[in-house]
Amino acid sequence: MAIYRYRGRNRNGVLVNGKLKSDSEKQAREKLREKNINVVDLKHLDSWLYKDVTLFQRVKTKDFLIFLRQFSTLLHAGLSLVESIEILAEQTSNKLLAEGLKATAEDIRKGATFSEAAEKQRHVFPSLFTNMIKAGEAGGNIEEILDRLALYYEKQHQTKQKVISAVSYPAVVGFVAAGVVMFLLAFVVPMFADMFAGFGGELPWLTAMVLAAGEWMQRSGWILIVFAAVAALAVVLMSRDKKYKYYLDYALLKLPIFGSLLQKAAIARMSRTLASLFSSSVPVLHATSIVERVVGNEVLAKVIRDSRQALEKGESMAEPMEKHWIFPPLVTQMVVVGEKTGALDSMLSKVADFYEAEVDQATERLKTAIEPILIVSLAVVVGVIVAAIAIPMFEIFDTI
Repeated sequence: MAIYRYRGRNRNGVLVNGKLKSDSEKQAREKLREKNINVVDLKHLDSWLYKDVTLFQRVKTKDFLIFLRQFSTLLHAGLSLVESIEILAEQTSNKLLAEGLKATAEDIRKGATFSEAAEKQRHVFPSLFTNMIKAGEAGGNIEEILDRLALYYEKQHQTKQKVISAVSYPAVVGFVAAGVVMFLLAFVVPMFADMFAGFGGELPWLTAMVLAAGEWMQRSGWILIVFAAVAALAVVLMSRDKKYKYYLDYALLKLPIFGSLLQKAAIARMSRTLASLFSSSVPVLHATSIVERVVGNEVLAKVIRDSRQALEKGESMAEPMEKHWIFPPLVTQMVVVGEKTGALDSMLSKVADFYEAEVDQATERLKTAIEPILIVSLAVVVGVIVAAIAIPMFEIFDTI
C-alpha cells in the first residue's frame, strides 16, 4: 500500500491538503471523491521515508490464531466470507490485522478471490496461509482448511514458546549474574583496594587477583560492553543474510545441550508444515518450496531444497535427508514409508507429534538441570570475590 500527498478543494471550495494510503492512484482519487474533495494535485510519495511501515511488521501469532478460530466459527455458522472478515476486522484489537482484513474484504467485494486478496496483504497473511486457502478454494473446503491452519499455528506457537522459555531462562540469569559480578568488581572491590593499600603488607594471591580484576574492570570494563554490543549486532546482521545465516544456524545446532533442542524444534516445524500442506492437497513441489521459505533454519532449508530437486528428477525426497546429519533415521524412514504408501501427510504428522513431545520433555529437563548449575556457578563467583575481601581483613584483625 502506497502513500499519496493530495491537494484539492472541499465542497465549500476551501483548499485542503494531506496524505492518504491507497493501493493505486485511481483508488486514491476515488477515496478523495467519496470525501467530496475535488483533487487539484495528487503525488505518489516514493521516498523510503514514506514507505508503508507495515511491510516490516507482522501480526503476532497469538492474534492470528484467535482470528483463524473465530473465522472458522463464523463460516460454520453460515455467514458469508466477506461478512465474517468484516466482523473480525471490527472485533480484533490488533490494528495491523484490522487494516489488512478491511483491505481484504474490499478486494473480495471487487471480485477477487480470498487467496488473491490475501496475497496482497503479505504483512498479515503468511504464504503458507494463502497457499492453503487457494487449495481450499479449489476443493471447496475452506472451513476445514481454516481448522487445519488454526491447529497448525497453535502447535507452532506452543513449540516456539517452549523453546524460547528454555533458552531465555539461562540467558536472563546469566545476564543478571554477569551484571552483579561486574558491579562488584567495578565499584565494591576498588573501595577495599584503597583500604588494603593503607595497611601495607603482602596480600594473599586470591585477593591480589580479584583486586587486579577490579582495577581492570574499572579502567577498561567498557570493552566488554562494546564487545557484547558488537557481537549482538553481528548476530542480527548474519541472521538477515541467507549465506551467513546458514553458518549461524549450523553453529547453533552444534551447541552442546541447546543444539539438540533446536534441532528437534526445527524438525517438528518442518514436519508439521509439510503435513498441513500435503493434507490440504497443495502440490508436493510447491509445498516443499513454501517450507523452504518458512522453516526458519537455513541448514534444514538447504536439505529441503535438495529434496525438491530430487523430486523434480523423479527421485525420492528422502534421499537427501538420509545423507544429512540433521535428520535422524526415524524421520527418513517415516518419509520413505509415507512415499511408498501414499500417506506422506499422515507420516509427517506423526513425526511432528513425536518431536513436539520431545521438545516438551527436553525443555522441562533443561530447566530442571540448568537451574541448580546456574545458582551454584553464581554462588561460586560471588563467593570467590567475598573470600578475596574477607581473608586479608581477618589477618588484619588478628594483628590488632
